[in-house]
Amino acid sequence: MPAPTSNAILRIHCADRKGLVAVITSFILANNGNIVNLAEHVDCDCGMFVMRVEWDCADFAIPREKIAEQFQTLVASKQEQMHWSLEFSDRPLRMAIFVSKLSHCLFDILSRIESGEWDVEVPLIVSNHPDLGSIAERFGIPFHVLPISAETKAEQEARTLELLAENDVDFVVLARYMQILSPAFIERYPDRVINIHHSFLPAFPGGRPYHQAHERGVKIIGATSHYVTAELDGGPIIAQDVAAITHRDSVEQLVRKGRDLEKTVLSRAIWAHLHHRVEVCGQRTVVFD
Repeated sequence: MPAPTSNAILRIHCADRKGLVAVITSFILANNGNIVNLAEHVDCDCGMFVMRVEWDCADFAIPREKIAEQFQTLVASKQEQMHWSLEFSDRPLRMAIFVSKLSHCLFDILSRIESGEWDVEVPLIVSNHPDLGSIAERFGIPFHVLPISAETKAEQEARTLELLAENDVDFVVLARYMQILSPAFIERYPDRVINIHHSFLPAFPGGRPYHQAHERGVKIIGATSHYVTAELDGGPIIAQDVAAITHRDSVEQLVRKGRDLEKTVLSRAIWAHLHHRVEVCGQRTVVFD
């Protein structure tokens, strides 16, 4: 059976103007590319054009390693402040997972990988506690425990960055990692650190949000997955979802429903990132189906 061909995936955002779709697709057509997927969106409120286009590289005239250079020269350089990125479908991304003590998101991620649902490599798991080491061992993934205190935070974060560089990590998933990353860390991985948390903020902050929500008689609970920025829990949102709550739900049922949401919403965000379907435009994202 012949090996599947690679597709090039180009994501773009810039100020909207007439003819952008034609300019971009003409570049692909002129070089014998066959477009297999195209989606575009214009945000009329701010005049922003966003596009994702994927094409078969089997007969493409430009060598793979020269496509970015040629696109910049022939297309992007002639547009006003065009932001773009190019990826290839046959290169699995390398994902580091950060955890603390809760295991539900970690189990969900690793089971999706083991079942073949996701094509992604996980070279390491990092934690500030040893509790989930047995899970990493079960899946054969190196587990690094880096305890963090106020005195050791800078040193341990520097060691974490060394581990990510040594393992050629493309992006990081905070699978209920209960530590705040420094701005310097985030700058090293812009739009490449994905977080998940309950959606009770800012109404119910702290360590017992479900208890607070239960006491106030909430009618929905939710989860939010977003890219991490220096603004705590304020980065561009990738995925969200909610579940209905009634007076019959105990705190334990709220926690169960909340954790189900966290797993599902985080998996949606990771899937979209893995398939290069998220384009960040300032504080917002466009997530293509």
